[in-house]
Amino acid sequence: MKTIDELIQDGVEGKRIFVRADLNVPLAGTTITDDGRIRAVAPTIAKLAAAGAKVIVASHLGRPKGAPDPQFSLAPAAARLGEILGKQVSFATDTVGDSAKATVAALANGEVTLLENLRFNAGETSKDDAERGAFADALASLADLYVGDGFGAVHRKHASVFDLPARLPHAAGDLIATEVGVLKKLTEDVARPYVVVLGGAKVSDKLGVIDNLLEKADRILIGGGMSYTFLKAKGHEVGISLLQEDQIPVCLEYLARAEKRGVEFVLPVDVLVSADFPDLKTKAAANPELVASDAIPADKEGLDIGPKTRELYASKLADAGTVFWNGPMGVFEHPDYANGTKAVAQALLDCDGFTVVGGGDSAAAVRILGFDENAFGHISTGGGASLEYLEGKTLPGLAALED
Repeated sequence: MKTIDELIQDGVEGKRIFVRADLNVPLAGTTITDDGRIRAVAPTIAKLAAAGAKVIVASHLGRPKGAPDPQFSLAPAAARLGEILGKQVSFATDTVGDSAKATVAALANGEVTLLENLRFNAGETSKDDAERGAFADALASLADLYVGDGFGAVHRKHASVFDLPARLPHAAGDLIATEVGVLKKLTEDVARPYVVVLGGAKVSDKLGVIDNLLEKADRILIGGGMSYTFLKAKGHEVGISLLQEDQIPVCLEYLARAEKRGVEFVLPVDVLVSADFPDLKTKAAANPELVASDAIPADKEGLDIGPKTRELYASKLADAGTVFWNGPMGVFEHPDYANGTKAVAQALLDCDGFTVVGGGDSAAAVRILGFDENAFGHISTGGGASLEYLEGKTLPGLAALED
């Protein structure tokens, strides 16, 4: 992949550079609740602007249905990006229409604009090559060069991620270069012991990465909603906890493979349960009950790992040479069920090895729970992209940047 430093060395002053960023940030109304992805791509944008480029930033936000939807507007992201860069960021109210054309035409050297949500155009996510290609053609007409730096979207075969780089001279932004470098450290010449911590709601979301990492990891620690399918596979009662019955045979297969290969496959030994899901808005006391993981009452739901499991997982992380963590251990948004996720985050901080927080809810949890982001080896901006890379899949957005 060509780097933006090489692009700048070739000369970018006065050139219109299309930067595919990932500004898919969580919003409460028009308020950004976690600006981590904006901060992550800002250095690439600043570097290009400082070199005299006319920078056109584009991204998606949420899942609009291929048409404008005010609740998914990127206007708040334009304002926040401007604050981070310390300069005004103009905003086009469409993607390739009159506003986009006029806003781009008005750019002076070193200025930055942000286009409206790419997914307001059906061509961005279309499975039809011609429709997607037509949108990519329209985007290409706005720019002279392309920089891919939206790591959180590189696993999508979308117009701005996959088709557009084929239409313009292209390079990888600094964020993507960093993310790929980290993922290589997780797959090539890994410092051992290699410990993988997986949580989140659905075991089906993680089957591919478990399948691949069973050949690479030394230990796999499971928490969150996905753990209850594994516990059920071992014959335990899981009450009304999250459960994917159809995945039990696969879980049994993975447990058997782990034992055969000598991979420690660690499940919770105790959990916090409740008959009612907690109120995440008011954060009202939930009064959780602590039970052994093989003794969950039939009318209760597991919502976090318990104190013995926290200690167990911390001990399994203490001597790790490399750690990859993706997915919270429980309903971390509520204080009564945040301690499992806090314990894993703290164990990563206490570990002397290379620690990677694999994006998504894990990255959000680190920030929401007040941890110092800089204390971790790396916090990824793309949970889904990281997982697919670790599954061994080819990511369309990365393939498109290779020459």
